[in-house]
Amino acid sequence: MPLIEKIRNLIKNLFKGQEKTTVYDFADNKEPEKFVSVWDYLQFRENTQAMHLSKVIGFEEWVSMREILRRIKELFNAEYQNEKSLYPYLKSLTDIGLFETSDVGGTRKWRKKEILIRLLPEKKEEKAIENASRVFA
Repeated sequence: MPLIEKIRNLIKNLFKGQEKTTVYDFADNKEPEKFVSVWDYLQFRENTQAMHLSKVIGFEEWVSMREILRRIKELFNAEYQNEKSLYPYLKSLTDIGLFETSDVGGTRKWRKKEILIRLLPEKKEEKAIENASRVFA
């Protein structure tokens, strides 16, 4: 096929009447994708440094160590004799990707990282087998 015909076909395909679709249309009756946050499933032991940190540090604002200590005192009525006891927990949570850190002007600050997981839709056969097993169980 000569180059000119390829170009013509390309232009025809570009300007063909396209079906009107919106972002709300789902091809082949597919279910919409579902996303969940990792933070909804994480559970820390009660009254531990990791639990305190996860409760007082949010997603939107960067929080300094002074503010973290103030919030822990206010929310949990707990004081740490040495603020350095929180650093290993902050470093671990940062290393595994749950927290982000920022070091601007010699002041280190942290915030939670929003981590979403896409849930794959269950296949209809799996649902049917699961429902059948419930009936016969």
